[in-house]
Amino acid sequence: MSLLAIDVYAIFFEFLHILTFFFEVTGAIIIIYGGLTAIVNMVLLEFRRIKIPYNQIRMSLTSKIVFGLEFLIAADILATIVAPTQEELIMLAVVVIIRTVLGYFLEKEALEFEIT
Repeated sequence: MSLLAIDVYAIFFEFLHILTFFFEVTGAIIIIYGGLTAIVNMVLLEFRRIKIPYNQIRMSLTSKIVFGLEFLIAADILATIVAPTQEELIMLAVVVIIRTVLGYFLEKEALEFEIT
């Protein structure tokens, strides 16, 4: 393999590391934002400053958590591309299954709040 090919691989893997970090941070920011927004809205609701139903606050938080989880799953997939050992692949499968099931039930709960 030539020196140029090694440099291209190194640059590619460094780029994947940066993208992985970006997706992890983005997912965390979305979840934190949703949580902080829910807290502020709950406090404002308790002090009668806003007239948003409690279920709407929960639905908004749930949708932010689901959206953030999708970014975290993408980050896990990118991280596994960088180091695809058997242990990493098994860990990825477990994490994706857990996050997907969690996202499914959160989304289902959000839809139930929309109906009521």
